[in-house]
Amino acid sequence: MRKIYLAGAAVSTLIFAAACSGPLAPAEGTKAKATQQDTAMNENPLLSEFSGPYGGTPAFDKAKLSDLKPALEVGMAKTLAEIDVITANAEAPNFENTIVELERSGRDLNRVFTYWGIWSSNMSSPEFRDIQGEMAPRLSEFNSKITQNAALFARVKAVYEGEEMKTLRPDQRRVVQLTYDGFARNGATLSGADKKRYAAINSKLAELHTKFGNNVLADEEGYVTYISGEQLGGLPDSFAKAAASAAKARDHEGQYAITNTRSSMSPFLTYADERDVREKVWRTYYSRGDNGDAHDNNAIIAQILQLRNERVHLLGYDNYASWRLENRMAKTPERALDLMEAVWPAALARVKEEVADMQAIADAEGANITIEPWDYRYYAEKVRKDKYDLNSDEVKQYLQLDKLRDALFFVAGELFNFEFTALPDGEVPVFHEDVHVWRVTDRTSGKEIGLWYLDPFARPGKRSGAWATTYRSYENIDGPQTVLGSNNSNFIKGEPGEPVLISWDDASTLFHEFGHALHFFSSKVDYPTLNGGVRDYTEFQSQLLERWLSTDKVINQFLVHYKTGKPIPADLVAKIKAAATFNQGFATTEYLASALMDMRYHTVDPTGIDPDKFERENMIALHAPKEIPMRHRSTQFGHIFSGEGYAAGYYGYMWADVLTSDAAEAFAEAPGGFYDKVVAKKLVDNLFAPRNSIDPADAYRAFRGRDAKIDALMRDRGFPVPKKDSKP
Repeated sequence: MRKIYLAGAAVSTLIFAAACSGPLAPAEGTKAKATQQDTAMNENPLLSEFSGPYGGTPAFDKAKLSDLKPALEVGMAKTLAEIDVITANAEAPNFENTIVELERSGRDLNRVFTYWGIWSSNMSSPEFRDIQGEMAPRLSEFNSKITQNAALFARVKAVYEGEEMKTLRPDQRRVVQLTYDGFARNGATLSGADKKRYAAINSKLAELHTKFGNNVLADEEGYVTYISGEQLGGLPDSFAKAAASAAKARDHEGQYAITNTRSSMSPFLTYADERDVREKVWRTYYSRGDNGDAHDNNAIIAQILQLRNERVHLLGYDNYASWRLENRMAKTPERALDLMEAVWPAALARVKEEVADMQAIADAEGANITIEPWDYRYYAEKVRKDKYDLNSDEVKQYLQLDKLRDALFFVAGELFNFEFTALPDGEVPVFHEDVHVWRVTDRTSGKEIGLWYLDPFARPGKRSGAWATTYRSYENIDGPQTVLGSNNSNFIKGEPGEPVLISWDDASTLFHEFGHALHFFSSKVDYPTLNGGVRDYTEFQSQLLERWLSTDKVINQFLVHYKTGKPIPADLVAKIKAAATFNQGFATTEYLASALMDMRYHTVDPTGIDPDKFERENMIALHAPKEIPMRHRSTQFGHIFSGEGYAAGYYGYMWADVLTSDAAEAFAEAPGGFYDKVVAKKLVDNLFAPRNSIDPADAYRAFRGRDAKIDALMRDRGFPVPKKDSKP
């Protein structure tokens, strides 16, 4: 999960709230009210300053859901009072009394949203969802009270247009620019009825985003496929044990639970011999939010699209995507589409080859079937064994979660000079017994960097997938702040004492999300706003870190058999590397189908749109293969419909992957390879530490000496390289 920064600590809090699903109502700035706020701050642990060692940590051991709503109310009121102080300042607006004070505002509310994020993503419950649903529109109202505060915007605009701008440092000018854009692009320039309508739209969207996400979560929790021992054919023992444990936890002891999450669905479809059960699991998973019941998201999607379109029309944009991409690396929907459409034909061609290979094996086995979506992973695994003599389950025996975690620490030490030291359980509060914490220091100086929290396992109430977030980001306005970073996954927890074995894809995801954490810990920016990011750039750092999983140093030291302790054999490693481009048709098409649909949703007039029909018609128009669904079908596409973080921006993963492939070649060409100290320093100094303090295109050129090219991406995927020199 990501904080979505608009401008300043205060505004960043609000946009984060809206993205996750919502902020609150204001209060008068009277002396009596201030006294009530102070009392509430002292009594409510969600509002209290983080205390204890390491610069203070969240009081997860004291957090009660009953404190959340009052904490939000007080935090919002206090933030509005802070804004009033800024606007009431009789001195002429300048960087210090306007921009820096805005950066300082909202810190109490930011702390509350640390707990909100945990209840929303890691420990959701019906009780929290009731609060979330109530508060979403109120939080949006509160957000609008800041972004549409005419006096505040006038001060920001005065700084932005003033002579002082010429005297500021580059990073300070960047803060002013981002702050001004954040207001101007979010309704501050509107007036009268348009201004009121803009706020009303935001309030309704916050409500709809929340409902969309909760509907998906409800379907993930509500649909579990239980099977018997006779239906376990083909499934690895580790999966069977985890499924038995999941069934037992749900009062179905003696059965095996296939939960409605990707981490359970994907391995089941890869190994299960029972085709009819594969179909059931596939249909259950890809029907989330599309079951024609109380949790159906089709009507919600239509409302979201219409409201977004109306809102950007108020600002003078042709469509939502044009507004969204204006300050991204892509700049326009056309440039984003150009990149995707350059890769799409090669991906489709590869899918045809992959399906032909799978059909040949099915025919040879006398299966008498035509490959369907629930067959793709199953027969792809057979092709992998046939073509490369590579068994994914055999590889999995060498991928122990704990060992891979140690590999993350090794890479962090080699490239970033970070040292990770486990804290004893209980030294700092955690929100669940599965969460463990490590101290992060500079391994040369011993300087305190922060703490890293890991929440690795799936459980009811935890959203699916993997994500990274911060409980406190680095800043240096009033002294350096230690970073509290967190990685969250949904691995299936095995029986006590059993090692957790994961797939190569899941190991890549683990490295990916750790890349986000390293981005947090590397920050050297003074101002909170600069910890934000440009969406089609911020995935680059995390995608790049995936490359270290397949480096020799990681393979040779950390990939050992979970029973024998012996290192992974060289011939198996050779097979893994030989199969590096295997199944890229599936991986690329599955992703691009979602990214293209996202862009199409946000570049058309959505009046009267029927999402189900729109999805089907566009998949046909794109010649999408019937054997591969979108990675995220519309009704479960939380990236773009449970908030706005990735709306009209899902293409960003591929945009970032162009940078990733190009940057990886810089390491591959260096004397020290992926552990080359010179290139690693350039990477940290130019692409991790500055965060959003400089334009991403300038940052990349400082690292590489030129713009990125698409060629490396195509080579990585085994696709034909375009004849002309092409940039994203």
